[in-house]
Amino acid sequence: MNSALTPLCRRGLSSRPAVVALALAIAALGSIAAGHAKPVDTLAPAKPAVDQANPLVGTAPLDRQALIGNAPPPGEPLYSGMTSPGASLPQSATEAAPVNVNADLSYPTGVPVSYGYGRPTMIGFTGGGATYGARAAPMLMPVVGDWTVPPDYTQSIYDKASEQASPGYYAVTLDSFRTRVELTAAQWTSLMRFTFQASHRSNVIVNLRRAGGNVEVVGDRILRGVSTGAADEDDAGGSWFVAEFSRPFAGFGTFHANRNDNSEGLGDEDVQAGRRKVSGHYAGAYVTFDTKAGEQVLVRIAHGHSADEAEQRLRADDNGWDFERMHARARAAWAQLFDRVEVSGGTPKQRMLFYSTLYHAFASPRLVARKGERIIGADGREQMAAYDRYGPVPFWDTGRNQITLLMLLEPEVVQDIMRSELDRAREHGYMDTSFHGDHAVFLYDGAWQRGIPFDYAAAYEYLRKNATDPHGPRGYLAEYMKSGWISDIVPAGNPSPPYAGGKAGVATTLEYAWDDYALADVARRLGKTDDAHMFMRRAANYRKVFDPSVGFFRGRSEDGQWMSPFDPGEPYYNFMMKEASGWSTLWLVPHDVQGLMNLLGGREAFNTKLDAFFTTPYTAKGICRDCTGLIGQYVHGNQPDQQAAYLYAWSGQPWKTQALTRRILAELYGSDASGYGFPGMDDQGSTSSWYVLSAMGFYPVDPSSPDYIIGSPIFDQVRLRMGNGKIFQIVARNNSAENIYIQSATLDGKRWSKPWFSHADIANGATLVLTMGPEPNKAWGTDANDAPPSMSAAGESH
Repeated sequence: MNSALTPLCRRGLSSRPAVVALALAIAALGSIAAGHAKPVDTLAPAKPAVDQANPLVGTAPLDRQALIGNAPPPGEPLYSGMTSPGASLPQSATEAAPVNVNADLSYPTGVPVSYGYGRPTMIGFTGGGATYGARAAPMLMPVVGDWTVPPDYTQSIYDKASEQASPGYYAVTLDSFRTRVELTAAQWTSLMRFTFQASHRSNVIVNLRRAGGNVEVVGDRILRGVSTGAADEDDAGGSWFVAEFSRPFAGFGTFHANRNDNSEGLGDEDVQAGRRKVSGHYAGAYVTFDTKAGEQVLVRIAHGHSADEAEQRLRADDNGWDFERMHARARAAWAQLFDRVEVSGGTPKQRMLFYSTLYHAFASPRLVARKGERIIGADGREQMAAYDRYGPVPFWDTGRNQITLLMLLEPEVVQDIMRSELDRAREHGYMDTSFHGDHAVFLYDGAWQRGIPFDYAAAYEYLRKNATDPHGPRGYLAEYMKSGWISDIVPAGNPSPPYAGGKAGVATTLEYAWDDYALADVARRLGKTDDAHMFMRRAANYRKVFDPSVGFFRGRSEDGQWMSPFDPGEPYYNFMMKEASGWSTLWLVPHDVQGLMNLLGGREAFNTKLDAFFTTPYTAKGICRDCTGLIGQYVHGNQPDQQAAYLYAWSGQPWKTQALTRRILAELYGSDASGYGFPGMDDQGSTSSWYVLSAMGFYPVDPSSPDYIIGSPIFDQVRLRMGNGKIFQIVARNNSAENIYIQSATLDGKRWSKPWFSHADIANGATLVLTMGPEPNKAWGTDANDAPPSMSAAGESH
């Protein structure tokens, strides 16, 4: 924020300009009809839900400058959702996916990814392993004619019109080689089908990418090998692979590249025809076929923690070479999941986006082993899974919303996820954390409050250890416990933002306080009164980094002085804030919105500040690559403030939540030319889950609580078949692009005046009926007694 705006911030901002600006912003919603529901009949759409999902959603960035801000820096691509359009099953570690980004040489985004919608050439396809992080190997590429040794991949242009993606299926035509590629997947195997032109030199190039390893040609149909680097116990696929082809090779050979670190992977090449074994960087093999026009070559791939396990998984798959059968089974698995959520009304594009984001919401956590299958423990020993074992939850991302979606739809899966996390804690000594904060407690507290059975006392032992052992995974915990906040250090030379160093002291303090509030609840439920009181006191630590002189959370030095200079409009990666500005971080108190309101001066001042948040222009000098998907200072492309639009439910103006959520759904998803754009990284299903939940009309601002805040559903009717078999139905009467405001509500036929509901209200099935209109009803949901629960009471001061 520039200096001219600073005095306004210090006075809490003048209310009239902000309110006028917000009113204009809300009025603009009427012009976005294409992104909103249209009145249609309430019959289910003719097209099955599974056929409305398009995995290409999330692979493109937004393209309207007003929504992008000042990102990206020159020479870098704008962040998209960084999702993959490949073929997989729900939460599966096996994915058959396209690769058009050469992450082996460099990657220009925060996380290496394999695919970007705008990339014009394809370099290969992978049949297993994680596409998130671009770690999948081996990579296969059908090439007709001459080819080159990776990392100088032989690329092909492709026509976007030929590209097809649906749950469990991906296809594209490689125009350079006149070859059609189709991919599908099962739980542990993937199947690729290449339809070649007529040629004596129809090749498939297989390589282990930059890390390399060992590759062997076995007989005249099989390749097997192992990637460099040991797989850990949560690597579902394993580092070994077996690839079997549907017909004998007409010729073969092996190769590798002697990587030269000074030349970023380019180096000498070693290619030998007829050689069966090779080791090294980019180790691989080429196999050649003599094909007639339209002839097909199939290859099926399995991974394992040994060559034998990979072979066993390949043989255990009963699909054989029947591509259509494997595809049909994958489609059926997704259809079974999608059929739990039926929506009617809305536009075809909205339904496409809804089921596409629901698809991506099930990207994590990944299944490591089915019950009875082998896994590798932390000690490196083989053991049998006693339940369906899942990999780590990315708690900083999906812990804010997706875990709640799982609790609603798949509570039995949530039980297995909790068992997986607890067993990892027993093996490693601490509960998993993810990136920032210590949010595993949201999973356990939220599940307990939703009635999901579990041994919560056993989980609490490790959750408490995380929160009290300075040698554990909570960074700077000793300082937090001693001072009640985490300090920051002014960077040497005071480099311009966004400064990547530092302790993210403000954000870390806020997130630990949120974690501690959830821990206090778990302790209370277990009868551990002293612990409950201790963690409840710590839950108020967020107040210790609030500077009333500027009206923002602000960094402090070790001696308690406020960091200066301070501009709440500048984003930082780790200095004071975490991938966010002071504006975005201000709302990171989901457990005590009322307490934050008290700090800001009460309801009126809170609303003025929140209005300003959504209307103050984004004028940051520093370029935060994660800070995209903008409405004023609001950044939908990253996690810290994604709950902010729902906070009006506490401050008596829920109609602003209704308008803003509709606007976010319309402008920040699929509003680009491709129709697949995301406001920023999906982070394994987080940004997708925001769309799914908000499109249905509610959102869990604090996933550790049982409460859901009501927004504005874009569909006329939603039928959610919960994991217990009960139906939660949301009916929006008179819903349309213009009628976005709730006029009145009933829950199971009884008048409902609260802008929220609790899980207990719907656990045994319920029907929420919302009557919609074109103007706000400023009497509905506004009473202070109808506000959602908070840690603090109104007017409480400390």
